[in-house]
Amino acid sequence: MSTLITVDLRDATPPYEQIRAQIASLIAVGRISDGSRLPTVRALASDLGVATGTVARAYKELEAAGLIESRRRLGTVVTHSSPAVDGAADSPLEAMIDELIGEARAAGIEDDTLISLLRGRLRASD
Repeated sequence: MSTLITVDLRDATPPYEQIRAQIASLIAVGRISDGSRLPTVRALASDLGVATGTVARAYKELEAAGLIESRRRLGTVVTHSSPAVDGAADSPLEAMIDELIGEARAAGIEDDTLISLLRGRLRASD
């Protein structure tokens, strides 16, 4: 699962928020389902090259939002599933994202540029 999460230290968004948003998105689109175990704070922090407190804060905020729960002996598990996502197939949102990625690559747009364009559009829509 940690391969699905990245942290861009050049981004103005704090690392804990990047982690929180990515995990919440993965839950929302069904890539991480209800009952799935998340990596330990220490393991995810090591994989991402960030401090354990950074991951702990992301997990704390996800728990406050009701998306995950820390359980003794079971670790941290997802406690919320997206009602719109069937676990057997990609969600419509993921299909649109895949199409966008394909279009961008066909146009010769690099991944970092595409991400920057998306962030700019997201900020403009707030």
